[in-house]
Amino acid sequence: MIGTQELVLILIAALFLFGPTKLPELAQSLGKAVGEFKRAQIETERDLRGANRLLNDKDIKIHNLAIEMGLDAQNKTPEQLVEEIRSRIKDKDLTVKTGST
Repeated sequence: MIGTQELVLILIAALFLFGPTKLPELAQSLGKAVGEFKRAQIETERDLRGANRLLNDKDIKIHNLAIEMGLDAQNKTPEQLVEEIRSRIKDKDLTVKTGST
C-alpha cells in the first residue's frame, strides 16, 4: 500500500505537473474512473455468481435424470453422466429399431 509520505509526494508532483486549476478536474476524473471500475467489478462478480448457479442447477438436473434412468450417479462428473445417459438412450433406440427387447 501507499504510505502517507508517498501520497504527499505524488500530490506535490501532480500539483507541479498539472497546476492548481487542473488538479480538481484530474481528481474528479480519477474518482469517476474508480467508480466505474468498481461498478463493472461488482456487475462481473454478480454475473459469475449467476452463471455458477445455473451450472449447479444443470448439474443437479443431470444427476437426477441419471438416477431416474437407473444409472449409478455416485462419484461421477456431469460429463460422465451425460455420456452414460446418451449411451443408454442409444442402446434403447437400437433395441426398438431391431425389435429386440
